[in-house]
Formats: sequence, structure tokens, C-alpha cells
Amino acid sequence: MSSNPPEATSPSPSPSPADHARALMARKDEIESELQEQIDILKSNNVTMDTPLVDAEGFPRADIDLWVVRTARKRVIELRNDLRALMDEIAGALEKVYDPSVPSPSLRNGVASSSAVPTKPFARVEAVAPGSPSAEAALQRGDLVLKFGGLDHNSFQSSSLQPIAELVAASENRAIRILVSRDNVTKALTLTPRKNWGGRGTLGCHIVPYTAS
Repeated sequence: MSSNPPEATSPSPSPSPADHARALMARKDEIESELQEQIDILKSNNVTMDTPLVDAEGFPRADIDLWVVRTARKRVIELRNDLRALMDEIAGALEKVYDPSVPSPSLRNGVASSSAVPTKPFARVEAVAPGSPSAEAALQRGDLVLKFGGLDHNSFQSSSLQPIAELVAASENRAIRILVSRDNVTKALTLTPRKNWGGRGTLGCHIVPYTAS
């Protein structure tokens, strides 16, 4: 009695770069939600990640649930490490979504070489807050943005700058390399988004769409 050969199964199609990025962002939300839960556990015990768990005489504190606090602290460390690694992956995934694969330009003294540099600006810096991450990056009012991380003018299907917002959200405390045109000179800057710098947002600048007249 002969048996029929097993039916060949076609491999599942690989997710698109956009679907992959969305899945990573969803995972980020899950990690951040669980991280907040663990931090809330610490708060409910009136401790932080650095609060001593022993009293002045070196004995374990009796006013807190030590097992719960230690477990929460361990989980916070794990989740923060997971989130750090995931943010790197998200940044790479977003570049695949929006990056038209323009090779990175070479630099000399902070000025980009003329070869392989995007020449069409897609955004303009309208304002830079003093003391902000943008100010620290030496971004200036009137700068025309040629490249923002892996994004250039080909990355935008409309006048919306949503791709920048998504990349910035995934790059907190991580350097983003940008190219700007200033007085007809292309300059390479490094911008690191971060919260709690003393003002609104993580960049401290106002960027608007730009179309050459």
C-alpha cells in the first residue's frame, strides 16, 4: 500500500518592513506597560530602584515586602534591557521603511562631502529652544533638512513629517545623524532626543515641511 507524499507547503510570506516595524512598536508598548506595572509595585512599597532594603543596623526591613520588591527590581532591570535592545531594532526597522537606501556621505570636519549627499531639502527648522537637544546638536533656525537618520525627501509621500516623529519616538537617548544645508553648505550634525531637558518634546525644535520654490 503506497502512501501519498506529503503536500508541499508554501513558506509564509515575510512581513513587509512596515508590518515588521508596527509589530516591534506594539512590543515596545507591551514592555513599557509592564515596566510601569513593576515601577508601580515599587512605589506602592515606598521604594525606588536605589532605596536600601536594610535598616540602619543592617537588618532586612520589616516595613516592606522584600520578596515582592526584589522581584520587581529584577524585572525592571530585565525590561529596561529588553527595551534598550528593542529600540535599536525599531530604529533599524523604521529606516528600512523610509530609507531609500542612499549611501551615507563621508565627513570631514563636520562638513559632508559633495558625493552621495541628498541635495533636496524636505524640512526647515523654524525654531530651536535654548538648552534643548537640538541646540546642543548645533541645529539653527533656518537650517534646511536634507537627511534625518535614514530619511530623505524620498521618504515622504505627503507634506506630513510623520516619519520623523516615528523615528524620534524610537530613538530616545540615541544619536540620530542628520544633514542640513546652511548658507549653501551641507553640515553633518548629531541629534540625541531626550525627555526632561527642561522644555517640551524630546528635540526642542520646531520643524516644518519645506518645498523649494
